[in-house]
Amino acid sequence: MSFARRLHELRVANRLSLQDVADQVGMSKAHVWNLEKGLSDNPSIEMVRKLADLFKVGVADLVGENPAAKNEAPEMVAMFRDLKDLDPRDRDLIRNLMEQMKRKPGDDEK
Repeated sequence: MSFARRLHELRVANRLSLQDVADQVGMSKAHVWNLEKGLSDNPSIEMVRKLADLFKVGVADLVGENPAAKNEAPEMVAMFRDLKDLDPRDRDLIRNLMEQMKRKPGDDEK
């Protein structure tokens, strides 16, 4: 789940307005809205920590990078667990393969 979507869901689940969140973490209402819409995609780690504290979740849960989260598919959790047991060189190889797979066709031609 994306950071933007998770932030929105947490705000709604906690029955907070955009202004409530803004006031509690020290940012503007517009910035909260931009984060929820994915228009501002690079919040500071300090801001992410404040948001995680506000919603009482871990930073990894907020940014959608917790492989042990309850909404992760079991095969993804198992894959992550297997990655941790690999030699660092093998993890580097897998990371490089994933980067190549994420590239769009034609990216190398630019």
